[in-house]
Amino acid sequence: MSKKKIRMTLLVTIFLLVLSACSSASVMEGRKVNKNKQELTFLSNFPSETLDPHLNYTPVRAGVAETLVKINEELELEPWLAEEWKTEDNGQSWVFRIRDNVTFQNGKKVNAKAVKSSLERNIKVSEAIKNSLKIQSLTAEGQILTIKTEQPLPHLPSELVHPNTAIIDVSKSNFDQRPIGTGPFQVVSFDANSKLELERYDAYWDGRARLDRAILTFNEDANARTLALQSGDADIVYRPAIESIESLKSDKTIVTNVVPSLRTHLLMYNTSKESLADQNVRKAFDALIDRKEVVESIMAGQATIASGPFLSDFPFAPASEEEPFGLHIAKKHLEAAGYEIENGKANKDGKPLSLNLLTYSYRPELPLIAQLLQSNAKKLGITINIQQVDNIDEYLAKNEHWDLATYSMITSPRGDASFFLNSTYMPGGAINPGQIQNDKLINVISELNLAVEEEKRNEIAKQAIITIDKETLHSFLVHPNNFVAYKDYVDGWITSKSEYYTLTNELGVREK
Repeated sequence: MSKKKIRMTLLVTIFLLVLSACSSASVMEGRKVNKNKQELTFLSNFPSETLDPHLNYTPVRAGVAETLVKINEELELEPWLAEEWKTEDNGQSWVFRIRDNVTFQNGKKVNAKAVKSSLERNIKVSEAIKNSLKIQSLTAEGQILTIKTEQPLPHLPSELVHPNTAIIDVSKSNFDQRPIGTGPFQVVSFDANSKLELERYDAYWDGRARLDRAILTFNEDANARTLALQSGDADIVYRPAIESIESLKSDKTIVTNVVPSLRTHLLMYNTSKESLADQNVRKAFDALIDRKEVVESIMAGQATIASGPFLSDFPFAPASEEEPFGLHIAKKHLEAAGYEIENGKANKDGKPLSLNLLTYSYRPELPLIAQLLQSNAKKLGITINIQQVDNIDEYLAKNEHWDLATYSMITSPRGDASFFLNSTYMPGGAINPGQIQNDKLINVISELNLAVEEEKRNEIAKQAIITIDKETLHSFLVHPNNFVAYKDYVDGWITSKSEYYTLTNELGVREK
């Protein structure tokens, strides 16, 4: 290269560095202005195609909408829009008293009639909520809402914690773009899967929010989320890159929170497929997943090994041992299912075992887990074709042509086993794409649904989980930690175990 070209290249490089420095200065100056205005930007990995609270969690996470009941960090139920509730017939008729000082973000008073209308619309548009609430009738008088269910439902209040039961003004339309809720923030604008702009609702019933404005953005790339925090483009980042946690901890301008989550990464089986209807085949795949390697190598230590759907210290989690791992164990189960390994292929009746495995990228560890399973299966002559999809729930709802799927879900969002068991194993459950139909398990869960005393409920839940483990209806892999990083001037942030509550009226910017 000529000296002239070298000189020109250096000039261009210097210019870009100066421009970058100016840009960074501009960003930091912008942050100062934002701090004075009490504005924060939150960046997450949760995509949002709609703001309809009855179909999406984002409005509750963003402080736009609220539910009748909420859950605290000790996994105890607390009043929210309902200040109290009671039942006198073991859970078939429930009386909720709605707070008297609540208004929607358009100024309309929230009374029992408005709540009734919201719930009616809720069960109309969401089959999952309809199946979980089992509402037979709703009666409203003043601030008193009476819910009668199709059968006794002792855990109904915990079902009303679900973000999709959020209360909104259904006399208005445009739910997917600008729902009218009761929270501390109201919607300014929404760009699907990209950006949500919010402003404070000054008449919020539980105290005026500290923030004037808030912006929620989305990026499925964990490294991009980390860089956004470091550059000042975001103030709070949910799930930065796992490998960046230690370096973020060494940055004095950044605070990192790591807490155990209520989430479980698992492997789903499509039991409508002939091969996976055989529990021996499912047990073979279960033995092919080295959970210790997943925790140490894929999760960088930010997870614990799962021996079931729930954290081991929960009162409804039965005592269990770590799942055995190894090719020799998997081989024995395949042989029990009638497979022979010949010429490097697992065959049964002359047909090789070849399966399609779904995964998705906005939880970046899941594709890596899929690759680990693919590699180990290949050693036994099993072919696994990995297919990455954009929206796993939408794909599973519309397609039956899949065999396995890596999946992640909050299994105990309300401190109770019933949500997971009902939604995953009962007929009509919202999270049963694998078409699991186990009569013994259905009977146990039905008994759980009628039980009132907590101790009895816990014992019945343990029976259900033992059955799930014995039949290997799912393979539970790890419980990932929740981790959030944010700038040191952010004040009032709480990293929620439930992942339900993000922007609150207590969140603000610390004064220096």
